[in-house]
Amino acid sequence: MQARRKFLFLAISGVVALGLIAVPVLADELFGTITSVDIEGKTLSVVPKDSEDTIKVKVTDQTEYITKKGNSKVDLEKISKNIEKAKDKGAKGVMVKIEHDKKVATKIYPAAKKKEAPKDN
Repeated sequence: MQARRKFLFLAISGVVALGLIAVPVLADELFGTITSVDIEGKTLSVVPKDSEDTIKVKVTDQTEYITKKGNSKVDLEKISKNIEKAKDKGAKGVMVKIEHDKKVATKIYPAAKKKEAPKDN
């Protein structure tokens, strides 16, 4: 009987410890459009996909910009230029997925571009 209690106690303790370690690692995700960039303040203004409110997301030196070609540090000037190009084409900005922890971006994923349907002759 004592052996079962010890095993049960160890098993429950292990599950609780694993839960405490895994929960902080999970980051929030934000799907939306970057509408503007504050290069001086290192912030992005993002309009979520399901809302019209603007959310300010802070960018740090550890924030990664992840594309199919690989990972790199975030270049706010390049993002700003991409937003201007998108606005010239009639879009609100650049679609992205941002992983963040308390509105501090950890990873930024640009949205995949839609492939055009083949034209029928």
